[in-house]
Amino acid sequence: MNSLQLTKIKQHFTNNSLPDVKGEVSRELLKLQPLIQPDASIAIAVGSRGIKDLLLIVKEVAEFIKKNKAHPFVVPAMGSHGGATAEGQKGILADYGISEKNIGVPVQSSMEVAELPQGDSPVPVYMDRQAYESDGVILINRIKQHTDYHSTYESGMVKMSVIGLGKEKEASAIHQHGVKGLSVFIPLVAKEIFATGKILGGIAIVENAYDETMLVKALKTDEFFEEEPALLEIASKNMPSLPFNNIDMLIIDQLGKNLSGVGIDPNIIGRTKIFGQKEPDKPTIKAILVSDLTDETHGNAMGIGLADVITRKLYDKIDFPSTYTNIITSSFLERGKVPIVAETDKEAYEIALRSCGYLKKGEEKIMRIKNTLNLGEVYVSQAILKEIKNSGRIEIVKENVSLFKNETDFSSF
Repeated sequence: MNSLQLTKIKQHFTNNSLPDVKGEVSRELLKLQPLIQPDASIAIAVGSRGIKDLLLIVKEVAEFIKKNKAHPFVVPAMGSHGGATAEGQKGILADYGISEKNIGVPVQSSMEVAELPQGDSPVPVYMDRQAYESDGVILINRIKQHTDYHSTYESGMVKMSVIGLGKEKEASAIHQHGVKGLSVFIPLVAKEIFATGKILGGIAIVENAYDETMLVKALKTDEFFEEEPALLEIASKNMPSLPFNNIDMLIIDQLGKNLSGVGIDPNIIGRTKIFGQKEPDKPTIKAILVSDLTDETHGNAMGIGLADVITRKLYDKIDFPSTYTNIITSSFLERGKVPIVAETDKEAYEIALRSCGYLKKGEEKIMRIKNTLNLGEVYVSQAILKEIKNSGRIEIVKENVSLFKNETDFSSF
């Protein structure tokens, strides 16, 4: 079959991963040792993102708590994810290996919340009831640019303490106010949560452009507000990016909540689709095609509205109740709208290509990525390769790779 030929390239990002993540976590945890009292019940709050060393870090925190003669248990801290059900959220953690069998401590999942004093918060303040009734909470989360807004506090400890631990009720209360709720209200709500003394501290994780752990830092709660912005700046400087900014068609193999809160990271593709929010200046992409969902997303297709064309195989995997719960809670409905559905990868490609307007054969600027989290290796057309081959940022891995393996399906990534 006559097929578009792409070149597989490797991007050169700074490779600054930690050589001994377990040892670094163990050393950092010593900072929290004075906060762990014997016989205390300690909740370990864990979110829904696919963090590279999440299982290792959760296990290390659990062991640390047990060594200090306290009693740890895990609670999901993921807002409305997992279809806003206890079973769904426990299932997400299980996909990451976080289960009682693997961790050696109970995983207690519930959507029940305790309402806390509102104080100066502009919205009601909630916390997972099991976490609130414990003797203290330790958060584990990655610090990263948020997919909806940019501010002093984005994805990290402050947000997890509010939306993550606040379950669906807090997520709805915050998102009802749109971007203002996220960028302005979250720190105000966090202040009231921290005032309860229930959150002892946390382990902040920063990953590099290769999706590897480059930094872990134990923070006491009174350090969250001061320390998190600097960690966010480090994370932002180490984010991956596409190797070229003027693209006709971007083919994305996978969309999923385990990869990004929006399934596809808007910071990577240059599309936000939030009313009133300015779209990123780059990259500019005429058409985005998404081929499939990850297994780990459990049918949650949050973010399909950022694409122009999807495949039937993706559409048939969508769990609409789970997706819509997440979309409606966020209030950003555009991101849940279903794009054109093509029967095959080949048909999706042809529709997306047609939407780009007239493109001279051989000059199509086409790029294929596995997902928006893993950008170390990507495929590019000859027109893009010509523009970037002398940039010093890439190396050619393999030339003349067919986009299709047969008449209907993309070749393996």
